[in-house]
Amino acid sequence: MEIKDIIVQGIGIIAMAFNILSFQCKKQRSIIVMQFFGALFFCIHFYLVGAMTGALLNAVAVFRAFVYSNKEKFKSDHAAWLIFFIAVSAACYPASFLWLGVEPTAYRFILEILPVVGMTLSTFSFRADGAKGLRLLWFFSSPLWLVYNVCNGSIGGTVCETFAIISILSAMFRLDRKKQ
Repeated sequence: MEIKDIIVQGIGIIAMAFNILSFQCKKQRSIIVMQFFGALFFCIHFYLVGAMTGALLNAVAVFRAFVYSNKEKFKSDHAAWLIFFIAVSAACYPASFLWLGVEPTAYRFILEILPVVGMTLSTFSFRADGAKGLRLLWFFSSPLWLVYNVCNGSIGGTVCETFAIISILSAMFRLDRKKQ
């Protein structure tokens, strides 16, 4: 492994740290702010790995986290934001093939849709009522990103989604279940 590859995977590991730690936050805004930094580093990482759909979706995720972390300023509880982010995420799919050089094979058509669906689920999670709902929707997003990361050779992304699933389950057990 060359130094460039180590740096690229290191950026993914930094992104991973932000995302994993985010699910241990008690407040929804804190989760979203940590996700902002995770998405920023993953955007760079995926671009350098050559996973263009992931890079583009994470660029959208940076803006999305910024908007949702400033709910009052941007009135992000309005349904128009949800529609906007879902539409932009969906547009990333054809954009990856038409303008970003993703090879249009049957394999890629299937693989590249996974993070788009995952991004859509996580967008819904930002509108969830509190951290519990956010964690639940994100839990269903993570396996889709996990497959995408494995297939694109993203060590940080693969470890991130594996730990995200564990972290989310841990937080659900620790914070979300009803006390007996």
